[in-house]
Amino acid sequence: MHRIIIHLVVFITLLFLIIDSGHMPFQAESVNHHPVFSDIAVRADEQDLRQEIEAVRKEVEQPAENARIDKIWKKVPGKAGVKVDVDASLEKMKKAGIFDRELLVVKEVKPEITLDELPASPIYRAREDQEQVALLINVSWGEDHIPAILQTLKDANAKANFFIEGKWAKEHNQLVEMIKEEGHVIGNHAYNHPDMSRMSKTDSAEQISQTNEIIHAITGDKPVYFAPPSGSFNDGTIQAANDQEMETILWSVDTIDWQKPTVPVMMKRVTEKLHPGAFILMHPTPVVEAGLADMLKAIKEKGYSVSTLDTILNEGR
Repeated sequence: MHRIIIHLVVFITLLFLIIDSGHMPFQAESVNHHPVFSDIAVRADEQDLRQEIEAVRKEVEQPAENARIDKIWKKVPGKAGVKVDVDASLEKMKKAGIFDRELLVVKEVKPEITLDELPASPIYRAREDQEQVALLINVSWGEDHIPAILQTLKDANAKANFFIEGKWAKEHNQLVEMIKEEGHVIGNHAYNHPDMSRMSKTDSAEQISQTNEIIHAITGDKPVYFAPPSGSFNDGTIQAANDQEMETILWSVDTIDWQKPTVPVMMKRVTEKLHPGAFILMHPTPVVEAGLADMLKAIKEKGYSVSTLDTILNEGR
């Protein structure tokens, strides 16, 4: 009995010594760092993150919109969709240790049908959701006003689209070079301003190709946009441009500046018909030179930016 009491005292003493020295084999820290328990915690975190990503994905993702032929506006560009890469997003958030919408990995989804896959048809405007407009300046005369127009565009940090007649370009190389140097888009406005609705496809093709050669010789670039003079065309005109890998551009808002209106009259024509994705037609006329700054200001006040055709017809997001 005496021996049992001694053994019990020794055992209790050793137990207290072990606890006091921090070597208790069943400490909570040891449990937390045990591989099995650690893996369970990580898997639980991943599952929570994935669920949050999946929930947000439904809000963020948008289907792609195909380019189409509209009954009124003819060719209308499509729009890329948005898709969340769940696995890539999860990896980024695991590294950060938190769920963060800013870390979502988002990819664009290309439309199944793009603008260049549609049959030959003119383009009158951009998409209905575009908070942008494009200025179309058709040039076959008015060279005296072009330097001032270019300066106004520069002051407003705006880029326009100049459709230049081939014959005029031959006679005004320096102005064509100036337009190019200022970063504006240069398009094709046929060679000598014919009524293309009365022309054969072969003759239309000659008008377009001859002008392309002249503009390429001056700028080093081949135009990809074509504007028929006076908006006059037939099916052969459109097909001739399409055969040369060019889009035919018309307009949805007209300044009718060639009728020599006052600046307020021209401004009213533009502001009353301004809409998302508008193509605004003008020429290098005295009224455009005098009123362009006010027009650009009014466009901005209505919440639109001024873009080139390359930008406004882009089918990305």
